[in-house]
Amino acid sequence: MRTHLAIALAGVLAAGGAWAASPEEAMNKAGCMACHSKDKKLVGPSFKDIAAKYKGQADAVAKLSEKVRKGGQGVWGPVPMSPNPPDKISDADLKAAVEFILKT
Repeated sequence: MRTHLAIALAGVLAAGGAWAASPEEAMNKAGCMACHSKDKKLVGPSFKDIAAKYKGQADAVAKLSEKVRKGGQGVWGPVPMSPNPPDKISDADLKAAVEFILKT
């Protein structure tokens, strides 16, 4: 039993040193919640508004992930969104966060 735990822990440490966060935890850590909320506009759109805009789009996860990575402005108004590189939110956490937002 200890061997299995040690192997699992070694795998986690090799993968980045921490257990995977929930999408909400990852978004909090990355600073997303400073500008976004689940159901009301702050600086940026609410998650509900984002989910409604991209509902039914097969490429929504890829499209939104790219927007988060590159940043941008104009889609939701004049206030720009800064780029969010992998050192701020990992690819896996970003994908989970976007999927969470789209289900809001």
